[in-house]
Amino acid sequence: MYTQGQMHNLTSFSDFLLLGFSDIQELQILNFFGFAAIYLAAMTGNLLIIVAVALDHHLHTPMYFFLVNLAIVDLGLISVLVPKAMANCLMDSRSISYFGCAAQVFMYLLFAGSDFSFLVIMAHDHYVAICSALQYETIMHKGSCIWMAAGAWISGLLYAVLHTGGTFGITFCSNIINQFFCEIPQLLKLSCSDLYLVEMSLLIFSFVLMMGCFTFIVLTYVKIFAIVLRIPSVKGQKKALSTCIPHLTVVSLLVFTGLFAYGRPPANTSSDLDIVFAVIYAILPPLLNPFIYTMRNKAMKGALLKLFRSEHFCNH
Repeated sequence: MYTQGQMHNLTSFSDFLLLGFSDIQELQILNFFGFAAIYLAAMTGNLLIIVAVALDHHLHTPMYFFLVNLAIVDLGLISVLVPKAMANCLMDSRSISYFGCAAQVFMYLLFAGSDFSFLVIMAHDHYVAICSALQYETIMHKGSCIWMAAGAWISGLLYAVLHTGGTFGITFCSNIINQFFCEIPQLLKLSCSDLYLVEMSLLIFSFVLMMGCFTFIVLTYVKIFAIVLRIPSVKGQKKALSTCIPHLTVVSLLVFTGLFAYGRPPANTSSDLDIVFAVIYAILPPLLNPFIYTMRNKAMKGALLKLFRSEHFCNH
């Protein structure tokens, strides 16, 4: 058991050491270019969605309003994690300052919480559009959309404040984090005091809440699919499913990989699976969302095509 003086010495460090991807400098440089390619692709894809929706008045509808918010969240999410990983690979470093780590946890949870909230809202929007089409404009009017978006951002903010306070209110025995970014389950493994149980309780509460939201999304899509299967036109069925299946894919990917990190009891050892699943739930969604939401969406593809044509015309 640590004495108060020993615990003070253990928590007097000014930085944490993150998990490196490799001890070989050449591989670190390779990792840098890999992260740079992912970051550039994610930034480009999400920015294109924002610009295309902003410039095409045909896309000024609730569905695309929420899609723009999701793109903004994804830009923030990937910018919280990847640039720091790139810098550490380039400089062959593993360190992140104590306050930098706290800021990374806060910003990541802000965007991750908002991201999941927007996915829930988008499921509701799809349900109203397909199952209550005649009341759509009445239910999803401008005011309600703004309130829902504000609620998503506020819920993300409260989620971030709650967990960041709960995590960094504990005493740490070590500054070595077995992950390539500051992740709460890995930080809790470093705890010296029983205060980590408070944050564990918050994580359990969050887990129950997330599963409740996921159940709501699944049930929503069960109802949507039941309605879609009654559509006599095969073309109509495909059009309805083209907006639903990508959304359900994103949600499932996010939930099941996130559960691996946050929903299982903490172990004292790290595994390669921890890193793989962290990459899947933290980095892949911001990278894949632009492709998932545009590849099978004719309206978005048309808006992007007009955007590229106007750029080409301006350049000539």
